Amino acid sequence: MMIEKKMNYSILKDIEPQNEMQEQVLKNAEELLELQSLYKSAIREISTKLEILDDEFQIRFQRDPIHHMECRLKTPTSIFDKLIRKGLEPNLKTARENLTDIAGVRVICNYIDDIYMIAGLLCAQDDISLIRTTDYIKNPKSNGYRSLHIVVHVPVFLTKAKRLVPVEIQIRTIAMDFWASLEHQIHYKACNNVPGTLVNKLKECADTLSNIDIEMQNINKEFQNIGD
Repeated sequence: MMIEKKMNYSILKDIEPQNEMQEQVLKNAEELLELQSLYKSAIREISTKLEILDDEFQIRFQRDPIHHMECRLKTPTSIFDKLIRKGLEPNLKTARENLTDIAGVRVICNYIDDIYMIAGLLCAQDDISLIRTTDYIKNPKSNGYRSLHIVVHVPVFLTKAKRLVPVEIQIRTIAMDFWASLEHQIHYKACNNVPGTLVNKLKECADTLSNIDIEMQNINKEFQNIGD
């Protein structure tokens, strides 16, 4: 399994004192660093749990259900922008109380069945609490986006306390991730003003890739049956 760590560890470099709100944030740099450390630790906890599950599958079944993982920590600007969009006060206390996607882990699996298996095994661990599940595989977005999103609480043990920290985990196949990456690039470059013809083509590609995912999974099952 390949593990990619696309994580922004410098939570301060994203902030420039351009307005009063940002100046206020810079005055609380220590709190920002503590927030970063806490959520970074939660990402590490989840990543380790997933790596252990994948390692066990390699030993017991000679295969890796997880192709690779990516980790990310929301920047201060992203955090405050999201709070403002939600109509909430843009400060760290509000962020801790209202946002569940400050810490994120993306898990790329080989097959659709692996997605649900990994999610089930992770959520069955007694120190993990499932907060929310959003299944965009069984119920794709209108643009064709597919992925399983779960939000869990994971304990982080500090010197004098235990904190339950939310982590958003997106689990998808290689094909789903390829499509989502391309779709994101197109919308980013076009500033979300993508022509309708391209939107339709992207939706058609998403449906085609979904059918390929299903067919590849069926082929793998037939191969496993031959091996048995």
